Amino acid sequence: MSREAKLSTKASMQGDLWGRHPELWAKHIEPQERRWFEATMDALEPLADVPLVDVGCGSGLALTIAAEKGATIFGLDASEGLLNVARDRLPDADLRIGEIEALPFDSETFDRVCSFNVIQYADAPGVAVGELARICRPGGKVALGIWGDPAKCETEALFARLRSLAPLPPGTAAPLAVSEPGVVEDLLQNAGLKPTGGDEVPFPIRFADLDEAWIAHSSAGPLQKLIEMVGADKVRAVVEDVLEADRKPDGELRQDNVLRYVIATKGT
Repeated sequence: MSREAKLSTKASMQGDLWGRHPELWAKHIEPQERRWFEATMDALEPLADVPLVDVGCGSGLALTIAAEKGATIFGLDASEGLLNVARDRLPDADLRIGEIEALPFDSETFDRVCSFNVIQYADAPGVAVGELARICRPGGKVALGIWGDPAKCETEALFARLRSLAPLPPGTAAPLAVSEPGVVEDLLQNAGLKPTGGDEVPFPIRFADLDEAWIAHSSAGPLQKLIEMVGADKVRAVVEDVLEADRKPDGELRQDNVLRYVIATKGT
């Protein structure tokens, strides 16, 4: 199988997994990322009349925030289901199906290029970041959003327990696969970009009860794959066990995490 065929197959698989419950993701998880998206877009200002693309745009909240700041928005995702939610929110935006390692955009098209929690799912993160650099104009900025320091992310304990349920297929990336210090900066520099800023943003994940927590977490692509492999009952038992262990003294069902964004500039 050619590399192009392999990429297309993986993108199709990821698109299917993430697109099974797009409305639930958009309702229960994506809004809790708002502070992260807002901080990143603030760091990319000015955005008025600036062409901006979000690669892996999901159901479109980050693009909505960019549009509110006046950006001319474009988006790409592997999931038709998530894109349909984004299209309902942003009917005038140019939103396309595609994969991060082979972007369907001409070189030097955008002044701002964003990608949130996507590169760790690429077969070759370096190739993915190279594609982000390719479509950025000289003098433009690329923003990569990732999970923060694993030691500061309570949800990593959930991911670790879930990984213990079954051996995942070779090459399957963990959500925090590129979160160790310096990894993203090296990827950006290797793509010819100069890191110029960034920050951590608190990311507490809150749920009213265990039913909502299960609905929300199981809408994510990696859990859908695990459910296929071992069944929903086993996966749900782990989710509920870990979240109960993290229940706060006041009774709140919450896991405290941090998300990061790193800004890099393309040379002129």
